[in-house]
Amino acid sequence: MILEMKVPSPGESIKEVEIATWLVKDGDYVEKDQAIAEVDSDKATLELPAEASGIITLKAEEGDAVAVGSVVCLIDTSAAKPNSGESPKSESSKVEAPKAEAPKVEEKKVEAPKAAPAPAATYAAQTPSPAAKKILDEKNIQASTLVGTGKDGRITKDDAVNAVPSMGTPTGGNRGSERSKLSMLRRKVAERLVSAKNETAMLTTFNEVDMTAIYALREQYKEEFKAKHGLGLGFMSFFTKAVTRALQLYPDVNSMIDGQEKISYNFCDISVAVSGPKGLMVPVMRSAETLSFRGVEAEIKRLAIRARDGQITVDEMTGGTFTISNGGVFGSMLSTPIINPPQSGILGMHNVVERAIVKNGQIIIAPVMFVALSYDHRIIDGRESVGFLVAVKEALEKPEELLMDGNVKRALEL
Repeated sequence: MILEMKVPSPGESIKEVEIATWLVKDGDYVEKDQAIAEVDSDKATLELPAEASGIITLKAEEGDAVAVGSVVCLIDTSAAKPNSGESPKSESSKVEAPKAEAPKVEEKKVEAPKAAPAPAATYAAQTPSPAAKKILDEKNIQASTLVGTGKDGRITKDDAVNAVPSMGTPTGGNRGSERSKLSMLRRKVAERLVSAKNETAMLTTFNEVDMTAIYALREQYKEEFKAKHGLGLGFMSFFTKAVTRALQLYPDVNSMIDGQEKISYNFCDISVAVSGPKGLMVPVMRSAETLSFRGVEAEIKRLAIRARDGQITVDEMTGGTFTISNGGVFGSMLSTPIINPPQSGILGMHNVVERAIVKNGQIIIAPVMFVALSYDHRIIDGRESVGFLVAVKEALEKPEELLMDGNVKRALEL
């Protein structure tokens, strides 16, 4: 029986996928539920499992865009599974006949004719006068690159004085190029980024955060937190808690435009931008305002692993109400993050650097992070955007008071 395997729908609104990689070859025997291909949609990369066991015949090439419901391969379910010890017929049936050895023919050495000596004028042209040689050495110019104006083409002092070092294009090194097709996911990301820039009134506001208090808490409790929960106590849990608090204080930042209407949410589904093998992915932490520090760290770790392993699903990447992007892990000092539509705001984190700041009238050195909020000015006014970012700053600089209700051990579930 020949089974036709069709492309399943990865999610609503997805009409087409791209064959990213075939994990099997044409004619291979596959087992039921074995991953046979990776397919890219405009939101995620998914594995395509075999629907039955048998010999597979591929009907699409890598890089082909195929519609949802199209046949991409055939599986002959009546084919018997080959024994693992059998050698392919193509190998066992090949017996090479002994090659007849060609009779040796003694080769006679023929000397190449010697080049005729160059005329004296050539040597003269290559030999600058003593004064010219000194000038050329000072300019680091090779005499062979010049044409002399003296007798028989000899390089004179004037030639050396007027010589200019060559500024031509270097000829060494590899200057090749390679053209490759963008994946469907990367094309969709590019399309959405351009759309966000063109269709929103995007503006960015900045602030700086003194990370001293968070550094002190992490230094004091990170080992106990890891021993108790098996998780690292990172910056993301502090930032997520600070963001959800600020979103509840400034609900317009947790809203979005739909046509001529504004949709406001009483929950905080926080999208977290992570770098996966196929490019940027933005999985979502659902109801992040209800998560503890341990809950945030566990969920971020789970989503990051799934994104890294290419197992993230479309459902896990849709429906966020606000995004946090951490460019600081790559060393970014400052940036203007682009809104993740249809959301109205995104917070950009950056690297932490020791900087001179003024505190209580004194100049001190403190670990400082620049933060940026990009927002859609059509729905968020300056008061809300600046107030939101100041609320994030305040919570991060006073985490024990504003994020932990004055009880660090209870907040960290220690």
